[in-house]
Amino acid sequence: MGNDGGSIPTRRELVKEAAKALNTTQVKEVQNEQQEYAWSNDPLTRKPLARPVVSDSAGVLYNKDSIIEYLLADEAQKSDADKVLQGRVKSLKDVVEVKFEVDAAGQSALVESNGSTGRTEKWVCPITGKELGPGAKAVYLVPCGHAFAGSVVKEVSGQICLQCNEPYAENDVIPILPTFPEDIARLSLRVKTLKEKGLTHALKKAPGSKKRKKHAEKEANGETTEPAAKDENLMANTNGSTDSPAPLTSNGIKNSATASLTRKVLEEQEARNKRRKLEQNENVKSLFSSRNATPSAGNSADYMTRGFSIGKK
Repeated sequence: MGNDGGSIPTRRELVKEAAKALNTTQVKEVQNEQQEYAWSNDPLTRKPLARPVVSDSAGVLYNKDSIIEYLLADEAQKSDADKVLQGRVKSLKDVVEVKFEVDAAGQSALVESNGSTGRTEKWVCPITGKELGPGAKAVYLVPCGHAFAGSVVKEVSGQICLQCNEPYAENDVIPILPTFPEDIARLSLRVKTLKEKGLTHALKKAPGSKKRKKHAEKEANGETTEPAAKDENLMANTNGSTDSPAPLTSNGIKNSATASLTRKVLEEQEARNKRRKLEQNENVKSLFSSRNATPSAGNSADYMTRGFSIGKK
């Protein structure tokens, strides 16, 4: 029996069966619960989603207010949010505002079902009228942000938004809260491609993208950032030959007149330094006498007789 003070049960007696892995039905139930929560609540603040709603490059939905608060917060207060965002949001350029169509007729039914634990608006597709949520696949377009059912974008010919007539690329169709591995892999590859082009998720220029683009173009063309080649050409233009090269600064001098003036100034400075060294050598030599003079008696006297004279008798 055990646990009555008379015997000590072992782990084998207490744990009769090992934990079993979830079957397919249980996995789907867990995914549905996660999807329902993500479609109705903000993962950063756990508050109900309310417009304006934004999405990052992974298709996750947030309240725009919570993203702004995260960007304005101190580094010490971002630890919990960083685990959710995983480095995907560094500025407002990394999110896109998702524009949902609201169904006013079904809004009251949604409030009764969710209560105060979820969003109070019913989002529907503006073309088909179907509800956008965990039961149906939904997408939004970048950069306009209009949301549709996934089937609408596939069936409509032409890559133009049906709401605002703004063109979009095929890779800019972002699934909302994707669950299929193919969609997740495509979104991660899209982010890498945009970073190489110096763009963010909203197709805006990333900070410092111009500098990276210039360096990338120079490396692709085989150009070097060192001014050695420019210095050689400049010295050949100023002197007519490379026998007496003109010293240049590290930044390189493009004007020939400025280069010749710099060369003259440096030559004068070098000559001035030589004269200063010679003067120093002469001053040092003056301290030593080259004559072989006989020492005086006063200098050869010891400390007893130095400074006194002996009278003659």
